Amino acid sequence: MTPVLLSWYLRRCLRAVLLVLCLLLPSLASAGELLTDTAHDFEFTSINGAPLPMSAFKGKAVLVVNTASFCGFTRQYEDLQAIWRQYRERGLVVLGVPSNDFGGQEPGTESEIKQFCEVNFDIDFPLTEKVHVRGDDAHAFYAWAARELGPATMPRWNFHKYLVAPDGSLVGWFPTTTPPTAAEVRRAIEVQLVDMGEKG
Repeated sequence: MTPVLLSWYLRRCLRAVLLVLCLLLPSLASAGELLTDTAHDFEFTSINGAPLPMSAFKGKAVLVVNTASFCGFTRQYEDLQAIWRQYRERGLVVLGVPSNDFGGQEPGTESEIKQFCEVNFDIDFPLTEKVHVRGDDAHAFYAWAARELGPATMPRWNFHKYLVAPDGSLVGWFPTTTPPTAAEVRRAIEVQLVDMGEKG
């Protein structure tokens, strides 16, 4: 093959490859959004308005709980604070996610929610800004959790709990009616702490 012919052939091949890539790029971008495979790829905003990336919790177990101030289950804040105090030195983070999705039971502003939690339950674990946890407007973490574990594991009410492993994978969920201090929740948390190398 002459140099001129080879150059023409290579240009044709390059054009073909570029055409295929242009056709595939939108599909690849969409697939990339769906292939997010750890919680560490998502970000909340803290109740104080600062960025709160889940990647900040790499290497820790995280109990993610959608909360509400005026719910029959609001007293679970006490249990959440209790397990936070018990396990935080061993690597557990409790993350409260206020949401007004169920019964309109979290109507306040972020400052009102924060004050309510601190005054009534002495909460000092991290809280996010108020978000949606279900429907088309659900926060990306909750949409991902539904894809990961299935629609049956989605929050049906306030104080639904997801357990995130230190590597960012979802390893469990607990319904509203299961208190944060229940034996099965503690066992699941402790498994993650042992996997982190915790021996105590």
